[in-house]
Amino acid sequence: MFEPAARRLIARRRFLEIGGALAGSLGMAGLFPAWARSGTAGIVHANAGSGVLSGDTIALQIGQSHFATGGRSGHAVTVNGTLPAPLLRLREGQTVRIAVTNTLREQSSIHWHGLLVPFQMDGVPGVSFPGIDPGETFTYEFPLTHSGTFWYHSHSGMQEAEGLFGPIVIDPAGPDPLACEREHVLVLSDWSPIHPHEQMRRLKMMSGYFNRQKQDLTGLITGKDQSLADRLAWGQMRMDPADISDVTGSTYSFLVNGHGTAENWTGLFAPGERVRLRVINASSMTNFNFRIPGLPLTVVAADGNPVQPVETDEVQIAIAETYDFIVEPDAEQSYAVIAEALDRSGQVRATLAQSMGLAAPVPPIRGRPLLTMRDMGMDMSGMDMGDGGEIDLSKPANDSMSGHSMKMRDASVAPSVKMGPGVATLSPMPVDRLADRPTGLEDAEHRVLTYADLRSRDPNPDPRAPTREVEVHLTANMERYMWSMDGTAMSENPAPIPFRLGERVRVTLINDTMMPHPIHLHGHFFELVQGEPGHRARKHTVNVLPGGKAAFDLTADGEGDWAFHCHMLLHMHAGMMRVVTVRRDVEEGQG
Repeated sequence: MFEPAARRLIARRRFLEIGGALAGSLGMAGLFPAWARSGTAGIVHANAGSGVLSGDTIALQIGQSHFATGGRSGHAVTVNGTLPAPLLRLREGQTVRIAVTNTLREQSSIHWHGLLVPFQMDGVPGVSFPGIDPGETFTYEFPLTHSGTFWYHSHSGMQEAEGLFGPIVIDPAGPDPLACEREHVLVLSDWSPIHPHEQMRRLKMMSGYFNRQKQDLTGLITGKDQSLADRLAWGQMRMDPADISDVTGSTYSFLVNGHGTAENWTGLFAPGERVRLRVINASSMTNFNFRIPGLPLTVVAADGNPVQPVETDEVQIAIAETYDFIVEPDAEQSYAVIAEALDRSGQVRATLAQSMGLAAPVPPIRGRPLLTMRDMGMDMSGMDMGDGGEIDLSKPANDSMSGHSMKMRDASVAPSVKMGPGVATLSPMPVDRLADRPTGLEDAEHRVLTYADLRSRDPNPDPRAPTREVEVHLTANMERYMWSMDGTAMSENPAPIPFRLGERVRVTLINDTMMPHPIHLHGHFFELVQGEPGHRARKHTVNVLPGGKAAFDLTADGEGDWAFHCHMLLHMHAGMMRVVTVRRDVEEGQG
């Protein structure tokens, strides 16, 4: 006789569950600032209520929210209740005061990524300021000395991965030569319901925990990927050529302005317009291959700095990089904007369209890439390739080389590296890879941007030749998920890298691992050592390809202490970070 009552109770519970889920999904729209919502007309004529904050005084509040996308949901850290955070639109020459209030139960911070600010305003707890404690407000105040596309994010714990990031657009003091009829900001990100600390714990247990694309027996039988001999040789070296990304689409949803493919973020345009796309990779662990099939991309700025226009079809945008593109869509109704994960474990499609409700087709994800000998730091030139045209990895270390060691842990190639359990490999013969196509796009049939294609629009501000060279090795034991610089993790409290104020230094980054690392230096722009001097690309982040090296020339013009780190959040958190100190005088023997 209690059966009807029980049924009513179950029905009521189901009604509440469904109603709660529906309310949650409807509430997600309120989590997006207006500039990031689907159907936006762009930010050229942003008005009140657009989620764009301007003026000399701005208030930001860091808090907690709940976020859901693609059937996944979890805790989020937001700014002013939105994800992404509000867009800050400012003007070169003004001085801005930004009051940041922390309502979390833990310390927080905001770093102004790419902005040249006094080091006390840079926002890195333990390096440039104490951090913002729970319930406290910290007011950042700094002049804006340059224009461009930048972004801001937390530098505390793992809050950046939980949603604390937002875009910055700084307009030039005078007329903008890159001005277009329409502008859209596209913030690329990765989202997981698994807390990043838990991601780290699982990777420590098994470095390939999230990799669902490893080579298998079926592939071997059908002749795919590597041969048996190469698989055995790579296995003997305890290396996995499919180990492209640590955290993958198996747990990530990939997003444009907080929207997944199903939500289909749509930016509007009118035929005949020139559309400027300000693209920011704000992800925590994902490098994206960015393209718009059928629509060429004209690159006009990199990391906020104008470049001589170069047309291409695809750009790999590393974590923390920003690119400005100009596109000219014609009378086609819609175009797919594709951001595909480096390891091809997933992608996100957004749409450029003339009206809402149109959905551009989603192209299939391309086959996942495999690493090669070049990614081990083994230059193929000068090698004895043998009759078969391939190196036999099963031979002893020197059998396949002519005058070079193939040992993968030869300390003599990196005397500055502290050898220990955190250094599993050293690149035997790293070569400059700034002109290489990035990982996974080596064989693309269309145009792919390389750093060598970038030339600064304006003359480089400091024509002096470097008077000193600094070499920094990016080191790891990938199997044990240990990451460091020069074999020393940040937790070991290494001595800062010292520079004299005003000196000109060449920094060479050598990647001794088999993953690309986007390396970011706070408080400075540097010039990539690629092409003739004078108009070299000026950036704040450079993606160093596996087994290779990248050099940049730096004028140490920012006095103070600055973070210098890999922008893959888990790599930085595990130890791939140092402090650069710029002083009028440095201790004897330190520069």
